[in-house]
Amino acid sequence: MRQVHEGVAPVEQQNWHAISEADCFAALDSGMAGLSSAQVDARRKECGLNQLSEGHKVSLLTVFLNQFRDFMIIVLLAATLISGLLGEYTDAITIILIIFLNGVLGFVQEVRAEKSLSALKELTAPVARVRRNGQVTNVPAKELVPGDIILLEDGDRVPADGRILKASVFYVEESALTGESVPSSKDPTILTEVDSNLGDRKNMVYMGTMVSRGKAEVLVTATGMATEMGKIADLMQQSEESLTPLQQRLDQLGKTLVWLSLGLTVLVVIAGVLHGHQVYEMFLAGVSLAVAAIPEGLPAIVTIALALGVQRMIKRNAIVRKLPSVETLGCATVICSDKTGTLTQNRMTVQRIFADGSWLSVTGTGYDPVGEFMMGEHVVDPNRRAALKSLIDIAGTCNNAMILQNETENGTVYAVQGDPTEGALLVLAKKAGFDDPDAVYQRIEELPFDSERKLMSVLVKSGDDVFVFVKGAPDVLLDRSNRILLNGREETLGQTTRKTIQVANQEMASQALRNLGFGYRRFKSVDSAKRAPDWESELVFVGLCGMIDPPRDEAFDAIQIARDAGIRTVMITGDHQITAKAIATNLSILPDGGRVVTGAELDKMSDAELESLVEDVYVYARVTPEHKLRIVRALQARSHVVAMTGDGVNDAPAIKQADIGIAMGQSGTDVAKEASSLVLADDNFATIVAAVEEGRGIYDNIKKFIRYLLASNVGEIVTMFFAMLAGLALPLAPIQILWVNLVTDGLPAIALGIDPPENDIMKRQPRNVREGIFAKGMSTKILSRGILIGLVTLAVFIWSLRTNGTLAHAQTMAYATLTMAQLILVFDCRSLEGGIMKRNIFGNMWLILAVLSSVVLFLMTIYVPKIALAFRTIPLGIADWAIVLVMAAIPTFALSLRRASRNALRPKASTREA
Repeated sequence: MRQVHEGVAPVEQQNWHAISEADCFAALDSGMAGLSSAQVDARRKECGLNQLSEGHKVSLLTVFLNQFRDFMIIVLLAATLISGLLGEYTDAITIILIIFLNGVLGFVQEVRAEKSLSALKELTAPVARVRRNGQVTNVPAKELVPGDIILLEDGDRVPADGRILKASVFYVEESALTGESVPSSKDPTILTEVDSNLGDRKNMVYMGTMVSRGKAEVLVTATGMATEMGKIADLMQQSEESLTPLQQRLDQLGKTLVWLSLGLTVLVVIAGVLHGHQVYEMFLAGVSLAVAAIPEGLPAIVTIALALGVQRMIKRNAIVRKLPSVETLGCATVICSDKTGTLTQNRMTVQRIFADGSWLSVTGTGYDPVGEFMMGEHVVDPNRRAALKSLIDIAGTCNNAMILQNETENGTVYAVQGDPTEGALLVLAKKAGFDDPDAVYQRIEELPFDSERKLMSVLVKSGDDVFVFVKGAPDVLLDRSNRILLNGREETLGQTTRKTIQVANQEMASQALRNLGFGYRRFKSVDSAKRAPDWESELVFVGLCGMIDPPRDEAFDAIQIARDAGIRTVMITGDHQITAKAIATNLSILPDGGRVVTGAELDKMSDAELESLVEDVYVYARVTPEHKLRIVRALQARSHVVAMTGDGVNDAPAIKQADIGIAMGQSGTDVAKEASSLVLADDNFATIVAAVEEGRGIYDNIKKFIRYLLASNVGEIVTMFFAMLAGLALPLAPIQILWVNLVTDGLPAIALGIDPPENDIMKRQPRNVREGIFAKGMSTKILSRGILIGLVTLAVFIWSLRTNGTLAHAQTMAYATLTMAQLILVFDCRSLEGGIMKRNIFGNMWLILAVLSSVVLFLMTIYVPKIALAFRTIPLGIADWAIVLVMAAIPTFALSLRRASRNALRPKASTREA
């Protein structure tokens, strides 16, 4: 395998792990500043996109021809050939046209579904951070080329093979390639063994693996099919996408219906022959009936319903990664949600400060760096109060965020690049006039924040002064402090003062404020600081600040909607217990008697103990990502269907364990997204509830058109079956049977698949995950309506035959009654429980258009002379149509009125009867 690079001669695949960094750069004509735009364009033309081959794609012609591979279609074509040989050219040509139109419809359905799913895959494509022209930017991973410099950090998926140039505590999980489950430590050191295996190449990273810790800069050495992952893909046969559980159940149902339909069709043929009909005539009628009765369009329509539903979810900012989750959404009983950014706005604002033994408030909201420092009713100059100034210096310097300023038509808009908490601290510093920390303090080294230490520290120098500035959890920082800055002096931190700080911390937390503590340690020199075994000890405590991330306005309504839908919302946060409880109460998550459990309490519980109380817990505070997995399992042990949100690398196990794993699209890591079945593009809790609504609607729509298709098919079989048993003439010609199937089972069924959800869909309890497709009386509805459609069609046929005397008129009447009965039934199927009178008939304009199109196609077979000749129909008069429409309406309206009257007499009874 080799790749050609612009600017150098074509080179064979290098042993990148065994050559120096300089040789790597030389071989790829690159450098630490990255490639130029011209180099990138040239290499993409040579190497192609950085993506694995999708294998052989089926052509559109093959997709079209596949529509005619069905066994019954082949039998029908054979029968049509026989018909032509016997001189029945009109019948033969018409049947071929109907088969062709049916094939076109199936082709359009399949292509549309494939396009929808392809668009979905494109939305979930990964992004890579790359340095080009000396600037760091984000690009789609597929646009990477050899020679690019990529920047990797915790949670990233490695987008291409590469040689490590720089690394800081860098670990990569490579089980996808090596089978080694433990993350591998990585560094830039050159390896001496040229033939070392992949797992031993500590200075290389490979496409598809996951960064579990640290940061690194990497030189891309191979992309696409030239990567190690590409070599594996080249050896593997492309596997087909698996069916969802619902599709598997429907596939099994389809097979059962095929044999049932064939059995009944054979009986119809035998009965017809025994009553004197010609064998050829009955054979053609039987095959036509089998083609119409077998719901061969069911899988295609299910796929379309899922794909279109997924597209609707995307418009509501919910990106579905795994189709089974669409079905599972309707079964969700618990949503375990992170707080920050999901239930709240993720726009932290500092509101209160406790420093120098005094309380101050800070005005202003959001990231606009305008506000004042108030002590009571008086404005305070923060630069004249030593402790306050020191706190602001630490807040602005021990910070990696940036404030971005964008000019819009509505004025200046401020945003934060980086952590929202650090953004709020940077805004606080700017409100005090501390605009450029780098101009005052030279940063020497950083000790990043991690969830175990709960602190972040930076070593800085200002003139001859050397400090370690520390910020973090107040209780942790207070425990590491032995002095305090009071009245401009460093004094011993006694127990009384500690108690005062703890009370202040609790008071702010009780107001739903997120608190941070600030401190520093002074050193004589940078060298002495670097020799110190622990920077974050013997600290001088400076003060506290409390900030709030206000709840999203839409979160209040979404939580109530979820509650009405029988879904409990559980808030999971790393915040202090008091803060978590206050926010949960404010959002109406925590009811009277609801429990709040901390991570420390979880650590002391056994799994059995957690299971016993999990039903009563609505808030988990001060928890780690590892706790989430236990929470999910405990809820599942109590038969709950759990949706769990997460964004970090450590959230992945809980996300994967959950019935519906949900990753954050904006703040989530690639690891979390890979483990998830649903990605929130806006990180918003309301989007989860919207996705549940869409999931319920999609499942409902699938049930609607299954009910419609099967009831229609039952009607067709009943009509023919009882006519043959009674020794009557054929009530429907073979061509008419096929045309009814085409105009009623096609467009109307698809339109049902995009029907808007019913108004009460989020007032229902969650669906049982083990519930069958025919639960809640659906089989009764199918059979009752199907049998009635067949009986009224047969009644019209017999009446017409006896009063008019001509078979053509009787067949036309039966043909019209059957078609109109099915097109009226489609409106009844819009409500699974309420019937035709529950919903606004104009609530789905696509369905109106579909039915009108079907009616026009049907009327053409009666009133266009040449077409009518082929379909053996005659024009019907006004009186005929009055009979047809009244009889066609009976199956739908009679049962709907019966149900409505029963509900009126028993208002509290279930509405799920036929």
